[in-house]
Amino acid sequence: MYVNESNTLQLIALLKKHNIKKVVASPGNTNISFIGSIQDDPFFQIYSCVDERSAAYIACGLSEESNEPVVLSCTGATAARNYPSGLTEAFYRKLPIVAITSSQAFGRVGQLFPQFTDRNVISNDVAKESVQIPYPYSEEEKWSNNIKINKVLLQLKGKDKGPVHINIETLFSSDFSVKTLPEERAIMKFYNNDKLPNIKAQKVCIFVGSHSKFTMELQNAIDEFCEKYNAIVLCDQTSNYKGKYRILGGLVAAQSDYDAACKYADLYIHIGEISGSYYLFKKGIFWRVNEDGEIRDPFRLLESVFEMNELDFFNYYNSLVSKKKNTYFDEWKMENKKIESMIEELPLSNAWMCQQTAHRLPQNSVLHLAILNSLRSWNLFDTPNSVYSYSNVGGFGIDGCISSCVGASLVNKQKLYFCVSGDLATFYDLNVLGNRHIGNNFRLLVSNNGTGFEMHCKGSIGSEFDYAEADRFFCAGGHFGSQSRLLLRHFAEDLGFDYIKAETKEEYLNNIEYFVDPNLHEKPLIFEVFVNPKDDEFAYNATKRTITSNKAVAKKVAKKVLGNKGYNSIKKMIKG
Repeated sequence: MYVNESNTLQLIALLKKHNIKKVVASPGNTNISFIGSIQDDPFFQIYSCVDERSAAYIACGLSEESNEPVVLSCTGATAARNYPSGLTEAFYRKLPIVAITSSQAFGRVGQLFPQFTDRNVISNDVAKESVQIPYPYSEEEKWSNNIKINKVLLQLKGKDKGPVHINIETLFSSDFSVKTLPEERAIMKFYNNDKLPNIKAQKVCIFVGSHSKFTMELQNAIDEFCEKYNAIVLCDQTSNYKGKYRILGGLVAAQSDYDAACKYADLYIHIGEISGSYYLFKKGIFWRVNEDGEIRDPFRLLESVFEMNELDFFNYYNSLVSKKKNTYFDEWKMENKKIESMIEELPLSNAWMCQQTAHRLPQNSVLHLAILNSLRSWNLFDTPNSVYSYSNVGGFGIDGCISSCVGASLVNKQKLYFCVSGDLATFYDLNVLGNRHIGNNFRLLVSNNGTGFEMHCKGSIGSEFDYAEADRFFCAGGHFGSQSRLLLRHFAEDLGFDYIKAETKEEYLNNIEYFVDPNLHEKPLIFEVFVNPKDDEFAYNATKRTITSNKAVAKKVAKKVLGNKGYNSIKKMIKG
């Protein structure tokens, strides 16, 4: 029987999933939740040692001789202070020791509680990883605990293995009535020399976050993989994969009232870094491939980490099969084409400008996008295959999008560099336009809607406020001249820029060919477009509801008739 403390149950379940059996336990009250739960579980082999310093050295000898990881368990107060000498030995010998120190409530740090010591900081050469596992009061905290426990247990093997530390909070529960452990997700790690798991999936999606340019060798390996495993490469504008199986899936994924079947693959292979696409994946198996070997779990579906470079991974799997058949790519292309053909006429907006401009960008040019509204809009419509795109999605802040584009433009003065930015991001980064190194290969498109649209759009709690209320403080309305027709123009022209503007669709279309002219102009160029924020909102909603399923229609009707409260009550009754 196990204790009724969910974090302790998580820990025990994951020790078993990672096949960690041997435990050296020292006596005490604070670790009864853990030891009392495992002492009658036949999976574990438990040894007792009163002195924690001796226990740590016993663990070293036990691990070395058995070639297995060993758990240490101790109580509160100064018990854990006796582990460092043995753990230091384990650190320099790369022995896989798991020091589990049980603790009173973490909030008691510094509050003069007896038998409580602060274990937040340890010496550098005592453990490779140290984590705090609180009692979880939400699903978010349970997920976080799962990640942290998996992370430290994976540190017990591999080229940089060694001891780890888990400080776990206990509620001192006396309820040991839990009969079965929870089905806890174990994340596994594979290295170059391991036998890698087979791919049995019928549909495979290679999901690419922000990524530097792919080498031709890697691109060809991915294309071959897609042919052999019925795979597609799901991208946003920052992914920079330009192979034959590229899918810019922003439009299909954006649909709020329609769930396209093609969105769901059996296996997802995640490469690259942070994505600006906000794709949501609800089911499936995720594999993460990266040389850093770190757990990255944005979709909470991660099962395996492959600590290797991408080329080695794809070459390995390509060597296993010879068949060539791909239907999944056609499924995605047809769905994308269908939804794009159904988009209604959009007003002058960020999304409409992208619709009219993306395909017009010159061959071999470079595109830099400000985060959120600009990036999201440009993820709906694809650019020419020779155009590489970037956005500051690492920190994902408003600052620096223009500066990044300016920096890139200094590399090749014969290549055109385009930046697309909203008014807040533009004025935030305005000083860089005065940099004396800017050349005539730099062009900036500014969508000026006079506010922070992101906090107005549906999905933000700011949308619950009317425009005037929202603009007072958290949407930043009224700054930077309140869509002044002269402010940016004078600034630009005084600094030697060419400046053009548009306030209507007709004016935009009259100017766009000049803006995307593949020939270098005499001066760098700024194109400012004045947009009504409510038109931006309309376009945002229209692109999210291009197509509606029967189920979504029925849901809307039910909400209209019953109201949100009545609809949610009936929904709970049906589920119950």
